Parts: sequence; structure tokens; C-alpha cells
Amino acid sequence: MDKQDMQTHPGANFPAPYHPQYPPGAFQGPPGHTGYPGPQGAYPGPQAGYPGPQAGYPIPPPGYGSTGPVGFAVQHQPVYNQPGGPAGVPWMPAPASPPGCPPGLEYLTQIDQVLIHQQVELLEVLVGFETNNKYEIKNSLGQRIYFAVEDTDCCTRNCCGSNRPFTMKILDLMGREVISLYRPLGCSSCCCPCCLQQIEICSPPGVPVGYVTQTWHPCLPKFTVQNEKREDVLKITGPCLVCSCCADIDFEIKSLDEENVVGKISKQWTGFVREAFTDADNFGIQFPLDLDVKMKAVMIGACFLIDFMFFEKGGGQEQSAGVWS
Repeated sequence: MDKQDMQTHPGANFPAPYHPQYPPGAFQGPPGHTGYPGPQGAYPGPQAGYPGPQAGYPIPPPGYGSTGPVGFAVQHQPVYNQPGGPAGVPWMPAPASPPGCPPGLEYLTQIDQVLIHQQVELLEVLVGFETNNKYEIKNSLGQRIYFAVEDTDCCTRNCCGSNRPFTMKILDLMGREVISLYRPLGCSSCCCPCCLQQIEICSPPGVPVGYVTQTWHPCLPKFTVQNEKREDVLKITGPCLVCSCCADIDFEIKSLDEENVVGKISKQWTGFVREAFTDADNFGIQFPLDLDVKMKAVMIGACFLIDFMFFEKGGGQEQSAGVWS
């Protein structure tokens, strides 16, 4: 645009949606109007050209929420970084939800492996004060699927230790609670066959989809996986020596007759320093790809129960050393 055009069409070098606050100089106004004052001497003149958008400027994704006009439907905006979570971790794209799938569980329909990483709490490391546990739940590609947060009061955490009852809230990328875990207070001793450990898995919250109950055995940690009708579906069996010294610890997921191994829950070795000074553990869960999506959610609940029973520090000791308690 040359200078002649700029003089003939004042304000033409502004972007299309922008309207100048003052009318052009050709506007004469009402009778007796002397015109608008020109720019002051030190006032910068118009630039040579309006810079366009920078290259690589991110385009808002489809369905991006905004205030919009009256009556415009505002959608939830994704929570790309949950509080306490590391920045820059990508979320798994949401697949289509199959019929009958509880809301938020559609992520589990396309995976056969889940990684659960507990976050290190500095307050626990420095002063030993027990805080609410936080976990990232990812797929095998490292993409975040859910974010889990324990919801327990301070007195319960520090008085009951690893045996404490708890509620675990599992959130999706929109910050919605899609899975709830409820663990009541129970007995953790293998010598007592009553008041054994159990956990209830609900999705959505308040609607049970399954249970994991401890099965009494004098030597082995054993669990029974049940559906929402309390019908036995699978078994979980751990090793007699639940020791995490330089090796992973596998809890095998078996058929009801315990003849076939269909998956496993593995407590992964994270290094001497982290194992010795923190209770932040990493787990991996493997299950059949065609397993019912509700049972996949129940497997996540089983992993949290195993974590609290055997690998959560309480009372100054960790139950992962030696024979299971």
C-alpha cells in the first residue's frame, strides 16, 4: 500500500475487524464544526504495515470453549496440567465411547497396559509428615490418562498409617471425577482371617462396577476380583516374599481356577535412593485388550489397594520388606 492510498483512505492499514475510534478527516461534521485536531508533533504516525499472525501460532482446537454471545453453549476446557502434575505431559486423545461404557472409561477400551506413577511429596521426605498421595495414570506411550488424588483427613493419615481407610478420586483431563475408590478400615495381619482388606470401585462415583477383596492365606497375598454383582471374576496372587530389592515385584492376575495367568500388577524398582527415602512407587498393570472396561477400572483399584497394603510407609516401616504382613 503506497502513501497516496494511505492518504486517500485513512485507517485502511488497520486489520479488517478493527474500526478507528475517530472518523476520517473528510468527515465535516455538523454546521460550525471545525474538525478534529490533528496528531500532536511527537505522536507516532501509522506504521508501514500491520504485522500478520506469527508463523506457528497455535490454532484453538475444535470445540474450544469461550464466553461467546448470549445463549452460546460454553464447553469444558481441558485441564492440560493438573495441580501438582509436571508441565508438558501430553494427555491421551479421547476415543469414541462405546455403548454401555461408563463416562470417562472410554480411554481404557484401547489399551492393555497402564502405568501408575506416584508423585514425590517433599513434606514427607523432609519431616516424615504423611500427606495425601497423588498419582499419574498413563498409557504405554507415556500419555496421561487420569490423575488420582487421595482424599483423607490429616488425623487419619498420620494415626492409621498405611492401614488407613481412604477415598481416591480419579480425574480425567477435563477435571471430572470418573472413578472413585473406597477402602474401609480393615485388618492387615495374615494371622487374622477376619476384617480383611477390600476396596470398592465406582464409575461414575456412587455406581459400583466391581470390588477387590483379600482372600485369607497363611503365606501368600491373595485377592478376589468381583463384578458389580459381587460375582467372582478373577484372582490375584502375589509372592510370599514381598521384597523390592533391585527387582520388580509381580502380582499375577489369574483366571478363577488359577490355571491361566491373564495379566499382572507389577511394582517397579525405582532405584535405591527413591526406595529408601520416599514411598513414591511406580506400578505397571497388564491385562487383556478385550477385558471388560469395568474390570480394567477394577484392576486400577486393585493396584492402589496393593500399594497401600505392601508399599506404603506407615509407622516408620515399609511392609515390603520380608514376608507379607
